[in-house]
Amino acid sequence: MHALSKRNDGAAHERSVRASISFPEDQYQVLEKIAAENKVSLAWVVRDAIDGYLKSKWPLLAPDTHTKDDK
Repeated sequence: MHALSKRNDGAAHERSVRASISFPEDQYQVLEKIAAENKVSLAWVVRDAIDGYLKSKWPLLAPDTHTKDDK
């Protein structure tokens, strides 16, 4: 079962799915540093990185990866 929640952070997606992800310690420390330098959450950094990755792999889906019915 997926835990869905509403986000109100200006993101294109209104619903999100919670996931637990493990990182090697060195990667986690770099992510924390990036988040602190940009005054954003670590979760925001990870979402931003994933967004960029998905856009580079599937540009036909960018910038909006869901249909109007998903809103």
